[in-house]
Amino acid sequence: MLILAIDTSAVASAALISDDAMESVVDSFATEDTRSHAEVLAPGIEKLLAGAGVTGADIDAIVTGVGPGPFTGLRSGIATARTLAFVWDKPLYGLMSLDAIALEVAGSTSAAPEFLVATDARRKEVYWARYTLADGQLPELVDGPHVGFASGLPDLPVFGAGAGLYADVLKANEDFARTQPDAASLGQFALAKLTAGQALLDSTPLYLRESDAQVPGPRKRAL
Repeated sequence: MLILAIDTSAVASAALISDDAMESVVDSFATEDTRSHAEVLAPGIEKLLAGAGVTGADIDAIVTGVGPGPFTGLRSGIATARTLAFVWDKPLYGLMSLDAIALEVAGSTSAAPEFLVATDARRKEVYWARYTLADGQLPELVDGPHVGFASGLPDLPVFGAGAGLYADVLKANEDFARTQPDAASLGQFALAKLTAGQALLDSTPLYLRESDAQVPGPRKRAL
């Protein structure tokens, strides 16, 4: 199976994941900028496919991170994934973006039986979720996702860029203090779940806040 994974919940990233590749990652890219998703994602995917010598016809499925994340950035990735799935006539799946970091934690020496993943939600808040981990198992989401102040999180080890921002009030793991959700890990998690026969989400975005945009009210008629 060859999967194109996309995530724009924080940075813009994409990856080709295959069950025939070493460690399942054929190739991937990720930006460091959290505000240029629309400009870099499509060209990045085009270059990714060309570098691997594949086309849309070779893709078996598309997986997109559905957040949580800011409206504009998250929409860029989901819209791109939906468009490619429609044009290529491929199945489209969603996966919570925080799961990508949870999988990296599970494969590290810092793994704990129970932990939190947190990313920057701006406005001095974080997006976060709680996971449990058993030997030989994938991380299991047990609570979340949520958005809130770091001071209100459970007293557990916290992994991800959100933890790094508020290390003074959280049990932040230094090795993951700048880690953002990444399409490569997202795709690996999706492949593992699909291989195990586990269900994934659809592509509905996980917006945890109301939009800042307001619909204008009716204009008052001039007298």
